[in-house]
Amino acid sequence: MFRLAALFALLPTALLADDTNWTHWRGPNANGSAPATPPLKWDAKTNIRWKASLPGKGSATPIVLGNRVFVLAAEKTGRMAKPSELPKVDPKYQTKTEPPKHFHRFLVLCFDRDTGAKLWERKVAEAVPHEGHHNSHSYAAGSPTTDGKFIYASFGSFGVHCLDLNGKQVWSRDLGRMNTRLGWGEAVTPVLHGDSLLLNHDQEGDSYLHCLDTSSGASRWAAKRDEKTSWNAPLIVERGGRTQVIVNGTNRIRSHDLATGDVLWSCAGMTTNAIPSPIRFGDTVICTSGYGPGQTLAIPLDSKGEVAAEGVTWRHKGGSPYVPSPALADGRLYFTQQNEALLTILDARTGKVLLDRERLPGMKTFYASPLAAAGRVYFIDRTGTTLVLKAGETLDVLATNKLDDPIDASPVAVGKQLFLRSSSALYCIEEPR
Repeated sequence: MFRLAALFALLPTALLADDTNWTHWRGPNANGSAPATPPLKWDAKTNIRWKASLPGKGSATPIVLGNRVFVLAAEKTGRMAKPSELPKVDPKYQTKTEPPKHFHRFLVLCFDRDTGAKLWERKVAEAVPHEGHHNSHSYAAGSPTTDGKFIYASFGSFGVHCLDLNGKQVWSRDLGRMNTRLGWGEAVTPVLHGDSLLLNHDQEGDSYLHCLDTSSGASRWAAKRDEKTSWNAPLIVERGGRTQVIVNGTNRIRSHDLATGDVLWSCAGMTTNAIPSPIRFGDTVICTSGYGPGQTLAIPLDSKGEVAAEGVTWRHKGGSPYVPSPALADGRLYFTQQNEALLTILDARTGKVLLDRERLPGMKTFYASPLAAAGRVYFIDRTGTTLVLKAGETLDVLATNKLDDPIDASPVAVGKQLFLRSSSALYCIEEPR
C-alpha cells in the first residue's frame, strides 16, 4: 500500500491522463470521452466483475487511480440532534425542502479495482445539514479528483478535504455555508490544475469561485460572482500563454484568469440552472444549458471583455441538456434534451445539426452524462438502463443493458472496465479475461 503511494508521488500529473486512470468526473479529456474499450453488453448477472455496497446515498461519480477506485457518500446516522444542535435556517432564502434533524456522516471510500474489496473508509465531517435536498438529489453529489498524490473531495457546506492515498486526512477547509436554490442541495466538484484547486460555490447567497493551494488548502483568491446556484464544475484551459478557468452560469459564462481570478471575458446566453459543465473544442469553449428553451454556444477562447452576439462562433437553440453535460468525440457533440430521451448530435466545429432530437428507444430520463469510448456512446438513464450507440451521425443502437438499479452518477471507463455508481452500490463491469 505504501509502495503504491510512493510510486504515484513520483508521477507528474500529465501522466495521469491516459487509459489507466480517470482522475476527474468528466474523464481524462474533460469532455466525457476516454481512450478505453469498455464492455458492450452486460446485465445484473453477466459481465459484472464485482459489486460493492456503499453506505448512505450519493450520486458522485467515482474516480480511478491505478488499482484504486475512490467514491464519496453521505450517510444518515441514528444520532438525532438536540434542539441546541440544529443549525439555524435563514428565512430570507425560499426553500421547498425540509432540513433533516439527524447528524450525517460525510465519507470518502477507497476500493480495490481488481476485487472490489474496500481498502478504507474515512469520515471527513459529521454534521446536521442546514437544508434538505431535492428528492432526486443527495448530500454526496460533487465528485472527487486526484493529482496522483492526494484525493480532493468537497461536500460544499461541509468542507473541502484533502486525503492521502491511504485515507489520512491532510487538511480540511470550511468555505462557509451554501444556500441552494429552493433548498435543492449542493454539488461542488473540485478541479485541479498544477498546485491550484478550483471550486465553484455558486449559490443563492454570495457566490464565489475559490482557488486553493493544494498543499495546504489556503486561499489564493476568491472571485465574487454575480450568479445564483448553478451546480457546474469549472473547465481549465491553456490558451495564448494564459490559463483560463471557465465557469458556466445563468447570467454569464465567464473566463477567469487562474493567476488572479480576474474575469478575462464573459458571454450571456444561458438559462436558469446552468448545470452542464463547459467543454473545449479546438480554439473554442462550448457551453450549454437546458432549463426551459435551452441554449448551446461556442465561444472563442481568445475573446476579451463582454462577448457580443456576433462574437460567438456558433449558437444552437433547443434540445440541450438540463442536468447532464454533453460528450464530445471525433468532432461531434452528443447531448439529450433537458433530462429526456431525445438525442441531438451537432458538428462541434460549426454547430450544424447532424441529428435533431431523435428518441432513444427504451430510455426514460437522464441525470448521468454520456460517455464516448471505443467508437461508441453510452447513455445511462435513471433506472440503470444503458443504451450503447455506434458513434456517428445516425441513431445506430448496438446494445441495451439493464441493471434495475437507479443510477444518477456518470459512467467511468478505464482500460477494459466500466464503473457505474448507483445510489447504493459501485459496479465494475468487464468481460471475462
